[in-house]
Amino acid sequence: MRFKTELRNIRTFSKLVAALNTLEKIAWVRLDDDTVRFTVIPDTGSQVWASLSVDTIFDSYHIQSNEANNTINLELPLGPLQRALKSALNSNHASLRLTKRDGIPMLSMTIHAMTKDAPSAARRNKNNSNNNNDDQMSSYNDDNDPFSENSLFPQEPLELTMKREREKVITQDIPVRVLHPDTVETIMQPKVREPDVHIMFPPLLQLKAISDRFTKLAITTAASSLSSSRREAQNPKLELSANMHGSLRLRLIADTLDITSVWDSCLENPELDPAVLPVPIEEHPSTKYREAGPDQWATVRVDGKDWSRVLSVGRLEASRVIACFTHEHALILYVYVRRADDDYPGVGAGRGGDDGDDVVTYYVSSINT
Repeated sequence: MRFKTELRNIRTFSKLVAALNTLEKIAWVRLDDDTVRFTVIPDTGSQVWASLSVDTIFDSYHIQSNEANNTINLELPLGPLQRALKSALNSNHASLRLTKRDGIPMLSMTIHAMTKDAPSAARRNKNNSNNNNDDQMSSYNDDNDPFSENSLFPQEPLELTMKREREKVITQDIPVRVLHPDTVETIMQPKVREPDVHIMFPPLLQLKAISDRFTKLAITTAASSLSSSRREAQNPKLELSANMHGSLRLRLIADTLDITSVWDSCLENPELDPAVLPVPIEEHPSTKYREAGPDQWATVRVDGKDWSRVLSVGRLEASRVIACFTHEHALILYVYVRRADDDYPGVGAGRGGDDGDDVVTYYVSSINT
């Protein structure tokens, strides 16, 4: 079993790992000839399934195993990986390989960076040297020197005013577990029915700022209200709704609060790709929601804190984010990672990641009231 690669797009890789780390500290990673997959399934809260083409974050990629497509399955801690990637952000280049230390499997990251030496000690001694030269020149008899004009140019020590750069090599080892293929095969993505509404989300960091403001307000209000339970104060709920006419609604409902923020008919409902639908397009739930008009909303209720952690993926600077609402059941968020050759594809009704797309998929279950 072998795995070795150079890292590319380290900043994108680092932002992805940071977003995953907000939800859970451990991830399952599946490497094969073509794809890198990250899976995060916390005990409670939203699940994440990320699928990236190898050339999105790796270069000079070499992998070998006895499994089909040279598959290697790992369990790794996200915190150490995030710290190692942060160290590599300003490096000249960095590499990653699977190895062992004292019999323990490790992902070893080698980082090559340039550092600058301190200035020459001559600079610190410059004044003393100049004083000595002055003393020597004053004791010299200019009358006996045919080149007495040289006294105008006192001798000075050679000074290296430029800092010299040298390469610094840093190695960071990340302990991992190599998983048996049978173990990983039991990890399955949640199955949900066809979405009622699919819509392009506004910028996630904008949505996160509003959601966090609502959550903080709910916590503050509930903490000061005698009628609110302790659980409600610690776990405020937000209501997300969307329709097939370009509108998104974020709502906070509490004992003494009812606040709404609306993106009214300004968002896009992407076209579906009929080739991947299990039913004819005219029979699809989203078609029925569109025909029902702008007052037909698909709604889910989410935990405010968990939702904030989901939206932290906004730092990834996605090319687009498509949300699929299944009324009163689940919200599936497809965050497409920006690439240089990124084109705008059609939507496969909840099949993000097909056809080689680089996508981070969030499964957010609706909370029953």
